[in-house]
Amino acid sequence: MHVLGVREAGADDGALESVVDRVVDRLAERGRVGVVRYDATIADGTHARESTTVGGDVTYDLGVDGDWTASGTGMSVGDALESLATDCGYAVVVGVPSLQYPSIAVGSDAAAEREAGETVIAAVDGPADLDLDALVPALESAEPYRSLASLVARVKRSPRADRAGAIATFTGRVRAKDSADDAPTQYLEFEKYEGVADERMAALETDLETRDGVFEVELYHRTGIVEDGEDIVFVVVLAGHREEAFRTVEDGINRLKDEVPLFKKEVTVEDEFWVHDRP
Repeated sequence: MHVLGVREAGADDGALESVVDRVVDRLAERGRVGVVRYDATIADGTHARESTTVGGDVTYDLGVDGDWTASGTGMSVGDALESLATDCGYAVVVGVPSLQYPSIAVGSDAAAEREAGETVIAAVDGPADLDLDALVPALESAEPYRSLASLVARVKRSPRADRAGAIATFTGRVRAKDSADDAPTQYLEFEKYEGVADERMAALETDLETRDGVFEVELYHRTGIVEDGEDIVFVVVLAGHREEAFRTVEDGINRLKDEVPLFKKEVTVEDEFWVHDRP
């Protein structure tokens, strides 16, 4: 699922909503679109609004009480994306001031925000300034959002799923420390060798799928900042039986770590370092 943020940068509500409408209409031509709305004026459950379905697209109206709790549903922005990822091709997140995904800044201050923010792929005063023909390829060239549930849903749609009796998965996550005396890890930051990492990942999936009894393999590794407790990497295998599934999951994660060029920086409360630079 590709995630696009739309945020206010000196625009009125009418201009912002018109931009959202134009973007959603264009993306809906290419796949199902989920819209996540973050509304800082909804402070608690006393003004709760339940999630609604509009025009076949999933919409969550989100409020804030300090931790982005969704009014009426108890979901955060991240929870909403997790929910949408299983059957949406796109998610448009409206009103989040900063987002790690590509974003549109709308309003008189949009150009300055684009200068300051690497994730801003379009800066417009209003809907008339949108270049949707350029926006969509820019969005789709960015790293997509993946969750374990979305990858499992994908392998279940395999044309060979009727022959599969097992789905095995592995999830790697950021641990705070290896031992009680370690300085706690705040986050890990991953960079990939552009143009090589994705090719090696795809080649590894293809190679694993040639095994007898293995029907589909999905590998995904996040890049950028991944905080303590968050998921880093997923391996999902659809196979005829559990033996092939378990073996392929283990080989998949081991070979991913050995063969795919990804670079990891660890940031603790005391230090930061690139792991490959350590003896």
